[in-house]
Amino acid sequence: MSKALNEDTLKTLFLDARTHNGWADTPVEDSILHDMWNLVRMAPTSANCAPARIVFAKSAAAKEKLKSCLMEGNVNKTMAAPVTAIIGHDMEFYEKLPQLFPHADARSWFVGNDELIETTAFRNGTLQGAYLMMAARSLGLDCGPMSGFDNTKVDELFFGGTKVKSNFLCNIGYGTDDDLFPRSPRFEFDEVCRIA
Repeated sequence: MSKALNEDTLKTLFLDARTHNGWADTPVEDSILHDMWNLVRMAPTSANCAPARIVFAKSAAAKEKLKSCLMEGNVNKTMAAPVTAIIGHDMEFYEKLPQLFPHADARSWFVGNDELIETTAFRNGTLQGAYLMMAARSLGLDCGPMSGFDNTKVDELFFGGTKVKSNFLCNIGYGTDDDLFPRSPRFEFDEVCRIA
């Protein structure tokens, strides 16, 4: 049986965590990115399909390529972030199901069913992107997830020659309070939830 997390951990993951726009000039080591993925990969996806494909844009060259894809309002914060995760999903994820879900012929569920492929890839890739943010926060990093970029251009520059489509970006590093917006309102339970 799982145990409830303590309040400090909940603050780190949810209650005090913020979307950061300002970043300390402190690098994120490659080993931390590996640790992050090793947490993400353990979280559930349907039929263990794991469609997320992630490029960690860290080098000056990668950041410069990415810069050309960004809306103006996202340029400065992305260039300042030590790492930008480009979260995509593989539209041929089902080809890996014999490896990832070996106890059933799960590949056959998807072959030729474009609607199911697209829905499954997008849903589960998005889910893995959210896991990535929780993993980053759990390792002492801050996140700045965003849209506001040219998906087609990102796909060409970072996923060219593959069937991977970009979903969203997430700046990762050690956040500062620079350009930190006040927390926006959130819904109360009764406004959006019901117990049936």
